[in-house]
Amino acid sequence: MSFPELERKRKEHLLGGGKERQDDCRKKGKLTAFERPGAIFDSGTFVELDPFATHECYDFGMEKKKILGDGVVAGYGNIDGRLCYLFSHDFTAYGGSLGWAFASKVCKIMDLALKQGVPVIGINDSGGARIQEGVVSLGGYAEIFDRNVKTSGVIPQISLIMGPCAGGAVYSPAITDFIIMTKSSYMFITGPEVVKEVTKETVSFDELGGASVHNKKSGVAHFLAEDEQDAFRILRKLLSFIPSNNLEDPPRFQSKDDPMRANEELNSILPPSPNKPYDMLSVIKNVVDSNDFLEVQKHWARNIIAGFARLDGSPVGIVANNPEVLAGVLDIDSCDKASRFIRFCDCFNIPLVTFVDVPGFLPGTSQEWGGIIRHGAKLLYAFSEASVPKLTVITRKAYGGAYDVMNSKHIGADFNFAWPNAEIAVMGPEGACNIVFRKEISEAKDQKKKRDELVEEYKKRFSNPYIAASRGYIDDVIEPKETRSRLISSLKAINRKREERPKRKHGNIPV
Repeated sequence: MSFPELERKRKEHLLGGGKERQDDCRKKGKLTAFERPGAIFDSGTFVELDPFATHECYDFGMEKKKILGDGVVAGYGNIDGRLCYLFSHDFTAYGGSLGWAFASKVCKIMDLALKQGVPVIGINDSGGARIQEGVVSLGGYAEIFDRNVKTSGVIPQISLIMGPCAGGAVYSPAITDFIIMTKSSYMFITGPEVVKEVTKETVSFDELGGASVHNKKSGVAHFLAEDEQDAFRILRKLLSFIPSNNLEDPPRFQSKDDPMRANEELNSILPPSPNKPYDMLSVIKNVVDSNDFLEVQKHWARNIIAGFARLDGSPVGIVANNPEVLAGVLDIDSCDKASRFIRFCDCFNIPLVTFVDVPGFLPGTSQEWGGIIRHGAKLLYAFSEASVPKLTVITRKAYGGAYDVMNSKHIGADFNFAWPNAEIAVMGPEGACNIVFRKEISEAKDQKKKRDELVEEYKKRFSNPYIAASRGYIDDVIEPKETRSRLISSLKAINRKREERPKRKHGNIPV
């Protein structure tokens, strides 16, 4: 038996806002809302829900402009065999604008993902709220925001920005865990015309909220994709490191990399001068499985590095000071970047590995007036609050309060190691001697010689790693080439970690 009405409606639905608009979309190098799920999910696994939903608006002639699906494609499928839910804005239908039926479809998808305990993926390509539906569309956005908050830390939420994302629409991606932007996309609360009217600034779409801006300047986005296919590749790789929900362990893969591999290159990676930079990314890649590291927010706050890797097949989140940028110092942006990443890993049972080479916090009025105290406290709070296995390797400098903040033993790290040349002290030996031995230096006949002697004495007595190790603040001083094997061994020794915390509604992190 045939069902011509059903077949007709299905064909009509797949045209979205019309063939002409879909063709225009393709000419711009974009996939349609119907093509995107097929490019993301395993072949043949995507199942669409609510394809025949339509709006109930009768103002402004909208009763004559009904499009099946109401401007959003929603459903579920598998990515590398794992179930995920997805919604994909259809820019060809009403410019992808959100009305009540649209919002209801998205909310249904989020509710189902939460019930099943699986990730939810949102593809944003929308002009914002549907003006014709007025406050109803605003209510639809709020319903989505509420679900974003309720599912936060329970299931992973990932946003892909594939076109415009403007006005109130930006707040749903902003609450999600990760934002991937293609180079042709943009996000902003108020557009260039409003900006010009209010502030008299003339700015383009890209200059105001383009992908480069949010990946390099604002820190709103986490990944910059060349195009849609690159965004889907990043999405699949990202999902490979994280579990489906907060009650599961992250997916483990059989590693082909020898867990006992020692890399002699690490023994000579530090430059002779403690003030010269070196490549911390190289350190990370030499330690993790197969040199494979997925960096998060790589273009923003580059004085700190964050990202995902594996150690003997098990996912870990890595945070590391970057001595090649601002000497690896902590500032407002780097503290925000690291603390958000740490909290995500803690939500989803991903162990944390920290590589420390930090001379302190960035001084200056712009930092103090900008609230470096508050932002630095976020990083301290995030590390201290995290209950996943926490490992630390001090590669070189660990000075002052920054030593405490960067996953020290004192705030709950489980295993802490230091390389032999590490300097763990209140401040650098030169600065310390200028303060402590000011009188002796000023009275010496040869002040430079006296200062050099005192600096060496200070290093021996106060700043070498064996002092901290004698107190138990460092569990062992290791050769750099041993770093991989010691981290893997330590993870196995602490992977069943459980910590009971005082009962509370939630803490009050200094946001």
